[in-house]
Amino acid sequence: MRTLGLTGGIGSGKSAASTLFEQLGVAVIDADQVARDVVEPGEPALAAIAERFGDAVLTPDGQLNRRWLRQQIFDQPQQRHWLEQLLHPLIRTRILDWLAQHCHEDYVILSSPLLLETDQHQLVDAVIVVDLPVALQLQRTCQRDQMTEAAAHKIIAAQISRELRLESADFILDNSGDLDQLAQQVNALHLHLKQRADTSRMTHMDTYDKT
Repeated sequence: MRTLGLTGGIGSGKSAASTLFEQLGVAVIDADQVARDVVEPGEPALAAIAERFGDAVLTPDGQLNRRWLRQQIFDQPQQRHWLEQLLHPLIRTRILDWLAQHCHEDYVILSSPLLLETDQHQLVDAVIVVDLPVALQLQRTCQRDQMTEAAAHKIIAAQISRELRLESADFILDNSGDLDQLAQQVNALHLHLKQRADTSRMTHMDTYDKT
């Protein structure tokens, strides 16, 4: 099995690419969703967060107030580091469990915005980067999330740079066009990965026949 990491900066279209792979029948695990799962009410991580930050970090119905927490940690590296130390191991464990359950697939995808910033890149065999120019990234982020350009700039600056992301890429999906153009690239990459999986399978069968 090959585990492909799919990543991209905010507003890059990573989620759109994930959906396109899923529509082709590829199993995808979203690290963002896992991160939400580990802080659901009743989870030990949520209790630890509430103990550190106080009741303001919870909504009236006991959910994590993500926007409030994001504001607290964004300009406080120590608080952000504490939160990462708490959550990243939990997220990693759940991802590993999922990968073990999908070990017979031709390939699977771990979709994560922090793939390269965390040790999640150690879980994948290759990296797919969804890329677009920073100016377009800013424009799409502001439109989608209804935020100011200054706020979007701040988030992009806190992420790994576009240059470093591209240096780490084994495959690049150019999302500077429309969804149809992205879908064409995803389809082509999917065909390539399936062909590589078939070739690998035949090689293993030949090796087995010779023993």
